[in-house]
Amino acid sequence: MHQEADKLKNIFLKRFGEEPTIIRSPGRVNIIGEHTDYNDGFVLPGAINLAVFVGISKRTDNSIKLYADDYNEDYECSLHEVKPTEKQWPNYILGVVDQLQKNNFTVGGFNLAIGGNIPLGAGLSSSAAVECASIYALNHLFNLNIEKLKMIKMAQLAEHTFAGVLCGIMDQFASMMGKQNHVIKLDCRSLDYEYYPFNMEGLKILLLNTNVKHSLASTEYNTRRKECHQAVELINAFEPHVQSLRDVTEEMIDQYVMPKNSMIAMRSRFVVQENQRVIDGCNDLLRGDIESLGKRMFEAHEGLSKMYEVSCRELDWLVNFVKSNDAVLGARMMGGGFGGCTINLIKEDSVEELINQVEPAYLKAIGLPLSYYIASIEDGSEIIIERE
Repeated sequence: MHQEADKLKNIFLKRFGEEPTIIRSPGRVNIIGEHTDYNDGFVLPGAINLAVFVGISKRTDNSIKLYADDYNEDYECSLHEVKPTEKQWPNYILGVVDQLQKNNFTVGGFNLAIGGNIPLGAGLSSSAAVECASIYALNHLFNLNIEKLKMIKMAQLAEHTFAGVLCGIMDQFASMMGKQNHVIKLDCRSLDYEYYPFNMEGLKILLLNTNVKHSLASTEYNTRRKECHQAVELINAFEPHVQSLRDVTEEMIDQYVMPKNSMIAMRSRFVVQENQRVIDGCNDLLRGDIESLGKRMFEAHEGLSKMYEVSCRELDWLVNFVKSNDAVLGARMMGGGFGGCTINLIKEDSVEELINQVEPAYLKAIGLPLSYYIASIEDGSEIIIERE
C-alpha cells in the first residue's frame, strides 16, 4: 500500500542512522466551491491518494535537521533560531515549529525527512500536506496532545507567516480531516463541517495537468479578494448585517453593486452562485445523483472562466475537450486558477480512451505535454509506521 513510506524509511535510516516514525498527509481535490473560502463560504474538498510522507525522530541536542528527498537537499538550524530561509521547502516545516513555539508548546531537537508523490505545482496542495504532516508528526513525537482543529489553524498560519501565502483554511482542513470515500462540506466561516458519502463506484476522478502556471496567479488572486471586499462594502452601507459575500443575495448585488460597478457585480455574483452550487451539490450526493453534481461542475467552470476570470486558455481547452464526451459527468478548473489541473468525473472504463485522445490533441493545440493523475478519496493525516 505505502511504497512511499517504505522508501522514506530507508532514506531516513541512511541519513540519520535510526528508524523513524512515519506520518502520511494527503493532498486534496475540491469537488466544487472555488474562491468561496476567503469569502466565508462553503467548499467541498476530499483528501486523495497522493500524499506527503514525513519521517521523524528525536535528537538529544537542540538541532533541527531536515532532508527533502524531492530536492536531495539538507537544511539545518537550531531550535533557538527558527526563521524563514531563502530555500523555499524548509519554510513549510519551520513555519510549523515557529507556531508551536509561539503557542508555548515544548519541542526538542529532531531529525525529519520528507518525500511523497504529490506533484508540485499541480494545485493539489502539496504545501498544506507538508505543514499538516509536520505538525502531526511533532505533536505525536513530543506528546503535545493538540487537537486537530488547532493543528489545522497553526498549519495555515505557518503558510501565512513563513511561506508568505495568505491561503484559506480548506487545504489544511482537507489534508488533516479527510475520510475515505467521503467529501467534507466545510463552512469556512464557522469551521463547522459534515461528511457526505462520495460513492465512486464505476467512476474515477481524473486530474489533467495543463503543466502551466501563469505569472498572473498571485496578483490576480489578491485583486479578486479586493474586488469581493469592495462588493461587501457597497452592500454593507445599506445592509449593516452583511459582513462578507456569504451574507449576500443576488438581489442585493442587483440593487447596490450593479449600478456602481458592473464588473464587481459580476465577480461577487459568481461567489454567491458558487456557494449555492456547493449546497445543491451536497443534496445531489445525498440522493446519489452524481450526474447532477457533474453538471454543476461544468457550470462552475463557466463561471470561473467568464465571470470570475481566473481560468486560462489551457484550462478552458481541456474542459471544452471533454464537454461533449458522454463518459465525463463533470469537469472544471480547480484551485486558484491560471494553470494547474482540471478535475474530471469520468466513467472508470473510459479513462484510458480519454487519455489516449486528449494527450496528442492537447500537445497539438497548446504545444505542451499533458500529465494526468487518477485520484481516489482517502483518509486524512495518519501514522503509517510507528517507530519500534
